[in-house]
Amino acid sequence: MKLFKFILSKTFLKQLALAAGVVVVLTLLMLQYLKYTTNHGETVLVPDLSKKSIREVDNILGDAELRSVVLDSANFNPDYPRFSVIEQNPKPNKKVKKGRKIYLIINPSGYRKVSVPNLIQKTKRNATSMLKAVGLEVGKVTYIDEIGKDMVYYVRYDGEDILPGHQLPKTSQVELVCGNGNNPEEQD
Repeated sequence: MKLFKFILSKTFLKQLALAAGVVVVLTLLMLQYLKYTTNHGETVLVPDLSKKSIREVDNILGDAELRSVVLDSANFNPDYPRFSVIEQNPKPNKKVKKGRKIYLIINPSGYRKVSVPNLIQKTKRNATSMLKAVGLEVGKVTYIDEIGKDMVYYVRYDGEDILPGHQLPKTSQVELVCGNGNNPEEQD
């Protein structure tokens, strides 16, 4: 009974109204503070950074009040300049807030290097498919007097003999030196 009387008393109701008023005022102040600090409703368009160098990107994003973060470099793409942006996130023309990070993937300086497989004593056909599997190409095939017809005896790159395991840029063209089926001893 005393509790019920206390809940209905003027003092308790005044305190309850005062507490509710303070909660409402604090909530409104917090909402205004968040609107001000998070730049609610203020956006900028993300510029297209494709094929731009890092220096150009820094200038463009600085003017737009955005920041860049380089995630990684991708596989070399010959359609893009070296050290230029291949991909970005968020995409161009998206609306973002000022100060947002734009994540970039950069084109490396060239193709990554791959190891030349062991092609010696393999057939030309087999050697060609082994080269394609690692990302290399057959540029030229030269024949010498050796008994093994279409068998690889040497592998050359830029006119020099190379050994298995030699590192070459991906998509490089190598020369295969193969036998023509003639016995060199019978030629004398």
